[in-house]
Amino acid sequence: MEEQRLKITHINISREKGTVKKPVREAEVDGWGIRGDAHAGPWHRQVSLIAQGSLDRFYHKTGRKVQPGEFAENITVEGMDLTHVKPLDRFVNKQMILEVTQIGKKCHGDDCAIFREVGKCAMPEEGIFTRVIRGGSVRPGDTLSYQPKTWKGLVITLSDRAYAGRYPDKSGKKVEEGLREFMNRHFPHPEVTRQVLPDEQSQLINALNKARAEGCDVVFTTGGTGIGSRDITPETIRVLMDKEIPGIMERVRMKYGQDNPNALVSRSIAATMGRTLIYALPGSSKAVGEYLDVILPTLKHSVWMVHDLDAH
Repeated sequence: MEEQRLKITHINISREKGTVKKPVREAEVDGWGIRGDAHAGPWHRQVSLIAQGSLDRFYHKTGRKVQPGEFAENITVEGMDLTHVKPLDRFVNKQMILEVTQIGKKCHGDDCAIFREVGKCAMPEEGIFTRVIRGGSVRPGDTLSYQPKTWKGLVITLSDRAYAGRYPDKSGKKVEEGLREFMNRHFPHPEVTRQVLPDEQSQLINALNKARAEGCDVVFTTGGTGIGSRDITPETIRVLMDKEIPGIMERVRMKYGQDNPNALVSRSIAATMGRTLIYALPGSSKAVGEYLDVILPTLKHSVWMVHDLDAH
């Protein structure tokens, strides 16, 4: 994908929220946002951006010409349409890294200066809100590189027979297809890979540590959740996990265990490893379909939560 770059035309700050921001010649960005700006703080909307194109569209709709900072944006940019930007994408230069946390916001109505005058505002629909990953000095004329997030999914099949080539990896393939279809619909630029491992704890630990280190967003394992002597998946994940997510697997066992008591024997687990989500599924192709039906509707919300985004 060709790199997209945008130019900063104005840096704007205000001492109070709900007021028009005024352009400044230079600003310092730290871990809370732009120093001296009312919106800086320990939250997810530290630095806001809007494109000149949004100001132009507002003018054509309302007849009111908008000056930089009047929408209370910190940074006005040109050279790129921001309406296709997604959460966790980044704007980067040698000085600064800003990570997108929110697209648009709830309109404050009478608390917004320009809304009181015109009855409309562009920020609720076209404003971009970011948090600071790395700060530095910034001034008009600087450029930013747009870096869309690449979403990574990994499917690991645990099976001695499949690893030895004596059994086709049906369940792993089914999970891969389901995850890929879901990520294509909800997350731009997805990458989904699949691998087969024997039921060996050391190999699974290495694979999961690698996935976490490489910034994998979600890992699904299939197999090894029973009570046989070679079933080692849940206890291996518990060694590495930070937080367990018990409700998902409890829901699956309750839903399908009513008709198939064998489903209650599964020791499937869901958890987090840093910002990587992991779901351990049984090795049955039929079972993984049932598990995905419950897990996938929660996945997008879980991704936002594990990245500390306010999706409410």
